[in-house]
Amino acid sequence: MNTLHEIIKWINGYLWGPPMLVILFGTHLFLTFRLKFIQRYVGLAIKLSFSRDADGHGDVHHFGALTTALAATIGTGNIVGVATAVALGGPGAVLWCWLTGVFGFATKYGEAVLSVKYRVKTSDGTMLGGPMYALERGLGKKWLAVLFCVFTSIAAFGIGNMVQANSISTLAQETLGAPLWVTGIFVTAITAIVILGGVKSIARVCALLVPFMAAFYVIGCLIILFINREVMLQALILIIQSAFSPQAAGGGFIGASVMMAARYGIARGLFSNEAGLGSAPIVAAAAKTNNPVKQALVSATGTFWDTVVVCAITGLVLVSTILRFPGDFGSINGAVMTRRAFAEIPVVGPIILTVGLLTFVYSTILGWSYYGERAVEYLFGKRSIVPYRVLWVGAVMVGSVVSLPLVWDMADMMNMLMAIPNLVALILLNGVIISETRKYLWDGSIHDAATDSHNYAAATSETDTE
Repeated sequence: MNTLHEIIKWINGYLWGPPMLVILFGTHLFLTFRLKFIQRYVGLAIKLSFSRDADGHGDVHHFGALTTALAATIGTGNIVGVATAVALGGPGAVLWCWLTGVFGFATKYGEAVLSVKYRVKTSDGTMLGGPMYALERGLGKKWLAVLFCVFTSIAAFGIGNMVQANSISTLAQETLGAPLWVTGIFVTAITAIVILGGVKSIARVCALLVPFMAAFYVIGCLIILFINREVMLQALILIIQSAFSPQAAGGGFIGASVMMAARYGIARGLFSNEAGLGSAPIVAAAAKTNNPVKQALVSATGTFWDTVVVCAITGLVLVSTILRFPGDFGSINGAVMTRRAFAEIPVVGPIILTVGLLTFVYSTILGWSYYGERAVEYLFGKRSIVPYRVLWVGAVMVGSVVSLPLVWDMADMMNMLMAIPNLVALILLNGVIISETRKYLWDGSIHDAATDSHNYAAATSETDTE
């Protein structure tokens, strides 16, 4: 087992190394320029998030699809992940993390266009979509679609389930003294209630949970920033300067090169917002929409909220707190840094952090359950859904009571392997993305109903079999 773990860590060194990060960030830049800076439509995209299509086909409304995707992406990566980037890459990592969100908007948009464009409808009216359908129906690469689903289904049980459950139980034990098995039973029960209800149930819960948890955490961060207001300008200048010039050790920071700042900032940003990995477009395909561009804009706002807002605020909190109390950060540890920063708020600071982490982690379990379910359904058909949900609920209990370093590393590997077939679809089908964007955004109306609805509304899925 130790040998297997070492092999996986060696593979991760390459998968999450500079070459792959350059490819991912390069895709962000490529699509940004091809789409004439689609980021300029962020205001329209946010407005569309709260709209409903009376004539749209799908299972959940725009907001439900968005919050389900956000449930999966807003998690420990936004809190501890950003702190780890600062610890290893210096304050400049915050800016690089932020830039992955700005440019990742275009990639998240492109993924969703393809997902809705090539989605299918089963005999019971359920909408199915994602990179696997774009690969199969858009490129004719069934084998790549299968690979994507294999990687997704494995990654889901790791990063989207057991490691998240373990984070909840461990945190509850540290802060509340609750035994691991007690927390495990509780989380397993509330997960089962939601998961067994399917995508509509997941979307309803996420639509209530995500805005609350995000607002709760952001308010806590804003309070800390107000407390640290005297060093805010200094923190901003330091973040910008350190992103493009070497950071000397001192002032509570370790020394870091520009390459280290970029590497860890981009890696944490990509890990947090998942733009390019191909997960979020799976739920985007379930949205009630009358054309693919409308939902794609809504889906892209997930990157904006996740990285441009939440990760950026977290980074400012960390850097400003370190500047005020450099002597308190002798231990370069992401989790320790975050806890120390929130200790700035008397009494309730640790509570805000604990509640934020618990809700973030639980929402990730819900969001990733849908991704994994759709991947398994693609591979094995509808008959696999109920067994999958039972396994998913059981895995929550296992993850709550067992330490899982191997699962963490396995999940990291599968997460990045998901990106490879998804990036193939994005690059080779970028002409389709441009064509759809021109039809409904540049030359037409965003509210126009699709004319080629057979592509993504009324087709029968090959997975709709017994």
